[in-house]
Amino acid sequence: MQTENRQTHSASIFTIAPGSSEPIYKQLMDQVRRLIASGQLGNRDLLPSVREVALALTLNPMTVSKAYNYLEVEGLVQRQRGVGMVVCAKTQALKNSDHRELLLRPTLERAAVEVAQMGMEHKQAIALFKQILGEME
Repeated sequence: MQTENRQTHSASIFTIAPGSSEPIYKQLMDQVRRLIASGQLGNRDLLPSVREVALALTLNPMTVSKAYNYLEVEGLVQRQRGVGMVVCAKTQALKNSDHRELLLRPTLERAAVEVAQMGMEHKQAIALFKQILGEME
């Protein structure tokens, strides 16, 4: 739905990993950063409401609110009365390739640790990663 050059996003843009050691609010924050960096969330786009995300993902609304508040402190989103949380113009900096690598690095580091723990050869892990990337195209 378009409103004043704004795209409204549903809670389906988020997924959580309940068994992860990463707190849920941080998972949400990282996903917003990645969605901005990839261009899927643009300037003036509306994030789904706290209530919508909490209901869709069966979360405590305070968890979602905490993530949104931290993103607001970072200057990535801003609260607009009567509208909700809006992605800020400042987010263009997240789209450069250096920043994208910084966002992706922790995920790849966790995967590398798992590869080492499983005793898998690097070539095999890289081949599997390429296969997964190919399946997503």
